[in-house]
Amino acid sequence: MLIVGGGGREHALVRAIAASPAKPRLLCAPGNAGIADEATCFPVAADDIEGLVKLATVEKVEFVIVGPEVPLALGLVDRLIEAGIPVYGPKADGARLEASKIYTKEILQKYDIPTARAAGFNSAKAALAYLESRPVPIVVKADGLAAGKGVTVAATAHEAEAAIRNLFEVEGAKVLIEDCLTGDETSILVVVSGRDYVILPVSQDHKRIGENDTGPNTGGMGTYSPAEVVTPELLARIEAEIVKPSVDGIAAEGIDFRGTLFIGIMLTPRGPEVLEYNTRFGDPETQVVLPRVDGDVLELLWRAARGQLSGFTIGTKTDPVVCVVVSAAGYPGDYAKGDPILLPATLPPGVSILHAGTAQDDTGQLVSAGGRVLGVTATAATLQAAADLAYAACDAIVWDRKYYRRDIGARQLRRR
Repeated sequence: MLIVGGGGREHALVRAIAASPAKPRLLCAPGNAGIADEATCFPVAADDIEGLVKLATVEKVEFVIVGPEVPLALGLVDRLIEAGIPVYGPKADGARLEASKIYTKEILQKYDIPTARAAGFNSAKAALAYLESRPVPIVVKADGLAAGKGVTVAATAHEAEAAIRNLFEVEGAKVLIEDCLTGDETSILVVVSGRDYVILPVSQDHKRIGENDTGPNTGGMGTYSPAEVVTPELLARIEAEIVKPSVDGIAAEGIDFRGTLFIGIMLTPRGPEVLEYNTRFGDPETQVVLPRVDGDVLELLWRAARGQLSGFTIGTKTDPVVCVVVSAAGYPGDYAKGDPILLPATLPPGVSILHAGTAQDDTGQLVSAGGRVLGVTATAATLQAAADLAYAACDAIVWDRKYYRRDIGARQLRRR
């Protein structure tokens, strides 16, 4: 098996797949310093489509799982299928649901799936004219892939105007302007195979860099599962109003989607509404969702890839899981790389450290190699106990320029 990617999501996938009774030989490209302890890593970049196809062919890979969004959008799945290699992940036509927010909005509107009012624009002039007609706060989104950081929630018209001008003049991107939804946000990960699907355990992410949800958006600073704000009754409503119409609508567009449909949802006073689609496992959501799956994750993904998901079910473990992302100071802005990191020699039961942006220097020392560097994940009988375990491990990491939020899961704990 080959897992494509080198982040915390891929480390979580490696752990889950390694637990399968099938006991596959695990390869990863490019991987990271932590994954290298559990799988054979190859220095092939995730966006090197031809290099990955060649690697899978030479190594006689029998199944590929694609982690990040970029290779999906570049058509890696299409190329692997052409080479006769089974793969979990959508082809380029399905990956467009993440690669273009404007396209996603058109799909949501076409199939009457609840979502905020929005409009897409190819020019700053038209976007600014539309802005004058909408109330603030308002949301400005880059149309394409932006690693989770292409969104500005503008409190004022001036801030929205600046975001629009920046996207057109600096980034050269198309823009989606969307009415601002308020409420609790949740993440629904759905394993999809055509019109068949399995909903995975529900989680909540913490996008902003600062505590109490302040500062700029990031790729995600921590998450926890279960998200109790999504009651069984609400989840049934989300499935009926959002999940099934989404899966059916995508199929009706002629897209044979076989992969993860990640649905970002805002729980508004009117009910659940879609914020966005992603077309792969979330990061850091995967780090807390997969440990709660009671079943063989490899079999689940294999069946989805082969069109054999009908009638297949999984269980859900009850113990809560918390993941705290430890980032480099300065992220999501400028940050240093190459800082030495010393991890605790031992960890208590239920605690693990997943690597995201790590590498080894010439001496074998573990060093930082990205913005989000580690994901400290803990499982316990209660959410508070899991959070306590995770933060104790975060504190024990020796790294001069580490940063992490200290309020992951706090909203749910306060609600209790």
